[in-house]
Amino acid sequence: MFTGIVQGVARVESIEAREGLHTLHLKLPEGFDQDLAIGASVSCDGVCLTVTERPAPGTASFDVMAQTLRLTTLGGLSVGSGLNVERAAKEGVEIGGHPLSGHVDVSARIAEVRTPDNNRVLRFALPAPWMRYVFAKGYIGVNGCSLTVAEAQRERDGSGWFEVWLIPETLRMTTFGDKAVGDAVHIEIERSTQVVVDTVRDALDEKLGALLPVLEAIARDRGIDVTQLVLPKA
Repeated sequence: MFTGIVQGVARVESIEAREGLHTLHLKLPEGFDQDLAIGASVSCDGVCLTVTERPAPGTASFDVMAQTLRLTTLGGLSVGSGLNVERAAKEGVEIGGHPLSGHVDVSARIAEVRTPDNNRVLRFALPAPWMRYVFAKGYIGVNGCSLTVAEAQRERDGSGWFEVWLIPETLRMTTFGDKAVGDAVHIEIERSTQVVVDTVRDALDEKLGALLPVLEAIARDRGIDVTQLVLPKA
C-alpha cells in the first residue's frame, strides 16, 4: 500500500527492452534508497513495481511486463524521463494523502493547463465509465499522487473532466510542473468511493429493475451519473 505522498522524482538512466519485458534502471532521489532491498515495492508514477536489482547506490532496477507496458505509459519512457516515486507505506505511518494500491485503473489525458499566481491547474479528460467515481472535493490518485478534486463535470456519454489545483510544494516534489496538454497520466480511483457508487447502482438495479434505464436516461440528460440522483450531496 502507498499513501499518495510522492517522495521525489526518479529519472530513467537506461532501458533494457526485451520481448515482452522492459527493465527500467532509475536514478533515485537523494536518500530514497536507504534500506531499499531487492523485492521491495515502489510506486513509479502510480504503478507498483518491484525492485529487481541495486546496481549502485542511489539506483534501482525494475522489470515491467508486457501487460503493464500495454496498459500504462511506462512503455513510452525514454532516458531522462521523470517518474513520481514513493516507497511502500510502513505499519503505523501517517497517511497524509489517501490509501493507494499502485494498481492503475485507466489513463487520462491533460485537456487544459492554467497557471494562476502561485498555482497550477490541470484539467484531465476521463473516459466512461470511470467518471462516475469522481466527485468534487473527493480524492483521486494521479501518477501516484493523492490529489483533491477541485471541480468535476460529467457529459451525457458518461465521460467527463476533473480539475486539480497544485501548490508550489507539490510541483517541486513531482513531475506535474513538466506536464503539458495531451500528456497521458495514470489514474487510480479512490476505492471507498468506487464501492459506494457500485453498491448503490447494484441496489437500484435490484429494486427498480425496468425503471433503472429510465433513471439513467434522465441522469444522462443532466450530464450526471445515476447515483447522483439518489446519493446525498456532501
